[in-house]
Amino acid sequence: MTRETPVTTFQAPRGTYDLLPPDSATFLAVREAIAAPLKNSGYGYVETPGFEAVELFARGVGESTDIVTKEMYAFETKGGTKLALRPEGTASVLRAALEANLHKQGVLPVKLWYSGSYYRYEKPQKGRYRHFSQVGAEAIGAEDPALDAELIILADQAYRSLGLRHFRILLNSLGDQECRPVYREALQEFLRGLDLDEETRRRVEINPLRVLDDKRPEVRRQLTGAPSLRDSLCDGCRAYHQEVRELLTEAGVSFEDDEKLVRGLDYYTRTTFEFVHDGLGSQSAVGGGGRYDGLSEMLGGPALPSVGWALGVDRTVLALQAEGVSLELPPATSVFAVPLGEEARRALFGVVTRLRRAGVAADFAYGGRGLKGAMKVAHRSGARYTVVAGERDLAEGVVQLKNMESGEQRPVPLSTVVDELGALLA
Repeated sequence: MTRETPVTTFQAPRGTYDLLPPDSATFLAVREAIAAPLKNSGYGYVETPGFEAVELFARGVGESTDIVTKEMYAFETKGGTKLALRPEGTASVLRAALEANLHKQGVLPVKLWYSGSYYRYEKPQKGRYRHFSQVGAEAIGAEDPALDAELIILADQAYRSLGLRHFRILLNSLGDQECRPVYREALQEFLRGLDLDEETRRRVEINPLRVLDDKRPEVRRQLTGAPSLRDSLCDGCRAYHQEVRELLTEAGVSFEDDEKLVRGLDYYTRTTFEFVHDGLGSQSAVGGGGRYDGLSEMLGGPALPSVGWALGVDRTVLALQAEGVSLELPPATSVFAVPLGEEARRALFGVVTRLRRAGVAADFAYGGRGLKGAMKVAHRSGARYTVVAGERDLAEGVVQLKNMESGEQRPVPLSTVVDELGALLA
């Protein structure tokens, strides 16, 4: 007797998720809503590989960051090349723009938007996954407070177009190469006097501003009395930040000043901001970004002052759920065709094809189902109308058009049913 080999049932890797209908329609709608104001503001679409050289992120994101030291999926290819799954989008987009010399084409800033999946090895929890989806925007090659304000306003516009209301915008300035070193020294002196663990002490020496971003209560308690970055800003950074604030206020965009906001990436300078939603618990950030004026030089390019953001699609969906917002999504199917018999099958398949070419979402009862089974599928499809035809109908040159909401059914000439459905659905 032959023993059967057990069949392995595969599951998605821990900390990841599958997007399936009908939920996937909401994710698509969120992506499109975030992208819409960018498309209307001169941003062109860019797509980069899902993996890059490890060194790109070590230089760009920062060797001292948790993303690089703990969370990045790094591996070596058969040819010995060290690569990493992208943990964020900015470094990849800037690398692509530099490689293609977009900054030499005479139009600055280069305005780009992107959408895709990103990967970080984190402890999985609600709102924090090892695979997550973002929509991002980058404006490369211009130092202008209006550009910083523009991106914040566009993100605010995207969230409001989705119906979100209970989010907050946190805003700060991290200074520049002139004033930040002075603050860094003062902050290090303060932090060295605190009771910190060995790893945090090491961070104090490498990138002390990131200690301000530490979420642990035992660290945050000790940060009371830390020197203020705002007090250390040079006149140029102070004036720049004030103009960003004034432009946001004039545009009717509310924000909160947050002196401890530094974000988790080393490349930020001057403007930094975060979108938070208090309905998400500890993982309250739904997106954020800032200015990164020195990143191009870090990657071997020319001086290209830039600013950008990334908004989490997953987090935005959770925020919508927290507010009880249901998006109005177009039905996947508007018309469902139910043939009864081989002749009707051919005739209605032709109707469905013509409807699709006319831009009408239409589907078909495949597999030779009977009337009862096919109508169950029609109901599940969400179709507003069902077209039913049998041999007698075709002999009379008609089909039966049923309104699925009212239940009303009437004969319609086969020759005009596509036009009639188009008019009904317009």
